[in-house]
Amino acid sequence: MTIEAQVTATDEDGVSTNIVILAAGVGSRLGKPHPKPLTPLASGETILGRSLRLLTSRFSRHSIHLVVGFKKEVIMEEVPDVGFIYNQAYGDTNTSKSLLKALTILGPGGVLWLNGDVVFDPRVLDALLPHIAMDRSFISVNTASVAEEEIKYTLGPDGYIRRLSKEVSDGALGEAVGVNYVSSGDRAILAKRLAEVGDQDYFERGIELAIEKDGVHFEAIDISAHDVIEIDFAEDLTEANRRFR
Repeated sequence: MTIEAQVTATDEDGVSTNIVILAAGVGSRLGKPHPKPLTPLASGETILGRSLRLLTSRFSRHSIHLVVGFKKEVIMEEVPDVGFIYNQAYGDTNTSKSLLKALTILGPGGVLWLNGDVVFDPRVLDALLPHIAMDRSFISVNTASVAEEEIKYTLGPDGYIRRLSKEVSDGALGEAVGVNYVSSGDRAILAKRLAEVGDQDYFERGIELAIEKDGVHFEAIDISAHDVIEIDFAEDLTEANRRFR
């Protein structure tokens, strides 16, 4: 059932961690009749099923929550043993408001979140665990690729993320891969800024505002050594099946 209660989990290092998968969108660009996270991979798993398997190998399943919207019942029937947060405005809002829902509802602690259409190497999680244990906000990035349609980033003189959007052109250092963390201390500030952005903004705009207006530090964690593919188009799905056999 949809949760409206506070839920937390604690990892082995004692840091409270909530895991959120953003799965509310229609995913029209892929052209499937079902929610995009339920798209089957060549391995036989769905995108969502694979993500849950990898996450539960490192975190408690009770710490995992899905933000759902489009055809939510289909997702809830497919994976009934996780928490659900309903973004009832999924047709009129973007990822900024889905993430805001999660940050507002979940119990105290940091939040690791990922887009529901991301297929990733499990070693990505292993690379991120030490940073989660330190409870420091970060953005996972790939410095080997800077595609025009992707979320790109730059760093400030202090070495932290400065800009984070599709509009970054000059000086882009790489792409954000859709797996991020906000610390327990920065979480309320990010929620405040997500509430201010437009309904159609991506969550990255809220991060930019938290950086610009509040001086929040987001580290860029380079996971370029490991494959991460965001499934937007049919060719992305083909490539994911090729890489993750």
